[in-house]
Amino acid sequence: MVSALVVGGEASAGPPLGPAIGPLGVNVIAVVTRINELTKEYSGMRVPVKVTVDTETKQFEVEVGLPTTSALIVREASVPKGSGNPKADLVGDLQMKQVAKIAKLKLPQSYGSSLKAAVKEVIGACISMGVKVEGKDPRLISAEIDQGKWDSVLKD
Repeated sequence: MVSALVVGGEASAGPPLGPAIGPLGVNVIAVVTRINELTKEYSGMRVPVKVTVDTETKQFEVEVGLPTTSALIVREASVPKGSGNPKADLVGDLQMKQVAKIAKLKLPQSYGSSLKAAVKEVIGACISMGVKVEGKDPRLISAEIDQGKWDSVLKD
């Protein structure tokens, strides 16, 4: 099995994939094409991929992971990157529906057992990145979630 981080839709036969997969005797271009097909929706984001090769039959399987929470926040907020000084400089703003969308994507990998818990994890990332939620400090939104204000949006 070969694991690598690739830019969504932009994998190439060069490093890190080509040198790792080439010696296994599989068609590297076919693998790269398949990876690009599976990761095109994550264009511009680093995506973890795993390629499993059966060296006997030269068949391969590509498993695509999810980008990091911060990469998904950057995409949803349409900002180039998080703030270098998140306490003073806020760089973007997400709506609660966008936060819930990210949380739903990340829920299978989340330590939380519910959508509400996963949303709070995403909000924690917003705090560290300097991204507001609903025009407010994410800490306030987190408190509102605890109070049940957002329950209608956060139904599992």
